[in-house]
Amino acid sequence: MKRFSQSPAVTVRRPAVLAVAAVAAVTALAACSSGSSSSSSSAAAGSPASTSTSASGSATGIKKGLVVYFIPKDTQNPYEVLADAGGAKALAELGGKVVVSSGTADTAAAQIPSIQAAIQAHADAIVIAGNDPSALCPSLEQASAQGIKIVSFDSDVSCGSSPSHLFINQANTESIGTSEVDILAKEIGSTGQIAILSAAASATNQNSWIAYMKQELKKYPNMKLVSTVYGNDDPATSLTVLQGLLSAYPNLKGIISPTTVGIQASAQYLDTHKSLLKKITLTGLGLPSQMKPYVEDGTVKEFELWNPSNLGYLAGYAAAALASGTATLSTGSAFTAGTLGSYKVLAPTAGVGPSVVLGPPYVFDKSNIAQFNF
Repeated sequence: MKRFSQSPAVTVRRPAVLAVAAVAAVTALAACSSGSSSSSSSAAAGSPASTSTSASGSATGIKKGLVVYFIPKDTQNPYEVLADAGGAKALAELGGKVVVSSGTADTAAAQIPSIQAAIQAHADAIVIAGNDPSALCPSLEQASAQGIKIVSFDSDVSCGSSPSHLFINQANTESIGTSEVDILAKEIGSTGQIAILSAAASATNQNSWIAYMKQELKKYPNMKLVSTVYGNDDPATSLTVLQGLLSAYPNLKGIISPTTVGIQASAQYLDTHKSLLKKITLTGLGLPSQMKPYVEDGTVKEFELWNPSNLGYLAGYAAAALASGTATLSTGSAFTAGTLGSYKVLAPTAGVGPSVVLGPPYVFDKSNIAQFNF
């Protein structure tokens, strides 16, 4: 099991609104150890990049002074804060800067003003986690027409052929969905009613994972998905829909929450209602810094995630390479992502255009969670 290491970078935030939990997440990022952080995708392994990396981490051929707008789902989600900090670190290594700009709600409407701000600022690239697969496309097309390179990360946008963009995928989409079901099946003996507590109903990444979860459930005929609910990556909303699930399905045996906000809210509730732990098992995607107490006290046995700061770091290097012309959207185009190594652009597949995959997720449990600080 690898240990992650990333140091925080200064970001310019417009608006600069952060919840206390988000600040804590950045503090956790700063506390990471100095171990190895290499984690290149299997598609890139053994393949030389079209750029090289100097001892200082700067890739040759990258333009200096690049301005990249990072537009997260919202500015208050600790996961997004970590990812944005990773992007800022990448651009700082390359002599550029990141402007973090988004709203405080997980909606396309909250992100569109930030796209317009990037256009007005003549940004070199936009890195966006889409709150809606298509509603952002007209604004992104305007940005592309002005020469701004478009990169999506975490949650893709589905804009067809215009504008063309690169998707930085945190892990293989299918493996995320199927592994969540497999973890839960192992823990509940492959039988019983289960539910999914997702983020926004329009979130591309969540819906893609859920589609694969449903396929994987065919392998477990005695497990029945009774409901999928949406907490909109808001702790209060996530708690409300969780309580609704528990009331509507008294025989519920398992919950998958493929969102860091949802799984933390669920774990916190179950931790204060110990009687529920005798019959309900929780898993999903969570930040180890947030989930550590719930794993150590047995509320949650296993969950998964990748390093969000690595995801943002990779997206930052990809955006810089595209903006500098050292990488393209062509299949096989390669670039160096600093300490993460070399990556290649993968060929488009059904529903996904040119993409790069960070790497497989990590499984966290009581035996290893103390090793991770993000």
